[in-house]
Amino acid sequence: METKVFNIQGAEEGTAQLPEVLFSAKPNATFLHEVVTAYLANQRSGTADVKTRAEVSGTGKKPWKQKHTGRARHGSMRSPIWRKGGVAFGPTPHSRRQDLPAQKRRAALLQALSAKYAEGNVVVLNDAGVTEAKTKTFAGALKKIEAGRRPLVLTTPNTDEKVFMSARNVRGLSLIPASDINAYAVLNSSKVIITKDALETLKTAFAREAK
Repeated sequence: METKVFNIQGAEEGTAQLPEVLFSAKPNATFLHEVVTAYLANQRSGTADVKTRAEVSGTGKKPWKQKHTGRARHGSMRSPIWRKGGVAFGPTPHSRRQDLPAQKRRAALLQALSAKYAEGNVVVLNDAGVTEAKTKTFAGALKKIEAGRRPLVLTTPNTDEKVFMSARNVRGLSLIPASDINAYAVLNSSKVIITKDALETLKTAFAREAK
């Protein structure tokens, strides 16, 4: 398995071999939907809250007597049907976390990478020889690569700092370490751009897990 290699100017420099273990899985849409739904649920803080009738400020005195006033019966001005009253059935803080086994997360990532490779949306970036940090240059390279509106760039701590400086202000681009890659980030991208160091990191990580 191989893919194209581009330099920081967007010029093609040949091809690179991709590890079959990373890009040969058969995608399952139902399974990927389950994993992505769990990932998005886990990003929610779950802190939405409203005040109930027990929490809003106001008197607890009965507004008027029960009968013989010609008006509807009311027991409290903190009732949800009153202005400035409490909210009925509103949200309260709670966790929406969905736990997923590590094997499921790993399988989903492999399927996501394989799906992108099958679409022709996986390329390798040779970040060597970067002379200056310029967003315009990097954006021009992405245009030549046809990276689309939401490219994903995988890096490592060894990636040239000029690449970070060049990419951080490109609209729509996601720049994440290879160690933090997940199925959602891959599926939500228009093209996956992997630096050479990041590709080696992924090879090493999945070779270790396979043992």
